[in-house]
Amino acid sequence: MKAEAARAGVSAPSFNWLLGQMPLVALVLLIIVASLLSGRFLSGINITNVLMQGAVLTVITIGMTYVIIAGGFDLSVGSVVALSGCVAAMTMVDYGIVPGVLAGIGVGALSGVLNGLIVTKLGVNPFITTLATMVLLRGVTMLVTGARQVPIEESLPATFNDFALERVLGLPYMVWLPVLIFAVCHWLLHHTAYGIRLFATGGNRDAAFLAGIPVDRIKTSAYVLCGTLAGVAGVMLASRVQSGQPTAGVLYELTAIAAVVLGGAALHGGDGKLYKSVIGVFIIVVLSNALNLANVHSYWQQVAIGLVLIAAAAADRLRRR
Repeated sequence: MKAEAARAGVSAPSFNWLLGQMPLVALVLLIIVASLLSGRFLSGINITNVLMQGAVLTVITIGMTYVIIAGGFDLSVGSVVALSGCVAAMTMVDYGIVPGVLAGIGVGALSGVLNGLIVTKLGVNPFITTLATMVLLRGVTMLVTGARQVPIEESLPATFNDFALERVLGLPYMVWLPVLIFAVCHWLLHHTAYGIRLFATGGNRDAAFLAGIPVDRIKTSAYVLCGTLAGVAGVMLASRVQSGQPTAGVLYELTAIAAVVLGGAALHGGDGKLYKSVIGVFIIVVLSNALNLANVHSYWQQVAIGLVLIAAAAADRLRRR
């Protein structure tokens, strides 16, 4: 591959850099095609809708990126979103907004602690661990809600619902929160010693351990952050739909993992960039939105997203070769 790039007059680093920008190129091309196929795509209402859909998934994907870089992954985030949203709604009805928000986020953090300890202390495979907690937490959600939504629209001050509606600089608060979370998590991941230890843990656990890095603690912290952000996403979603939905978050875990892969992160750990994961989120969201505007059946949308994911994995393999 390097020889072919050299014969074409392109240096190997330049060629790898171009391959690394493929997620951004794909997103730009997708936006252009979507705008040509439907005049409604670039309307203010639709752009806001795309950003709102991407906001919740972005928060989840940021946490998922940390876990995947650390050498694991988390299948329970969709169930955490549902449980956190329902717990937040139920708490708000009786105690108000602040306790409700803290309860919802706290549920997410506890789920992350549970996943992290099972993986690091008991040595259970992350797939088995998070698959089990995915089922467990979804069952808990159904039990505490009686499999019914928790209505909060008429029981809460308008402030909570306004979070998804009120705007600053033309965009809802709900869109600005992921921007803030991204800024903090990007700095933590790419500009601190913690980030270096996280990459080292995912890249080569044994070497990181011999270098004095507390690998179990680092990996557990990634799961805690992922669970906490899933809790935040659950509260955000409850604000948007104005209720706690026990069926919320279905397939969110797969969408988040797909977004991280689309962003070029390595599923075996030790590699990944946060901004590329966010680009991966919007590739999926824009594709789904464009197909909706084109009146494509939801089943075909799943087929299209699956094909895009395969293409992304193939492109990542090409770049690494």
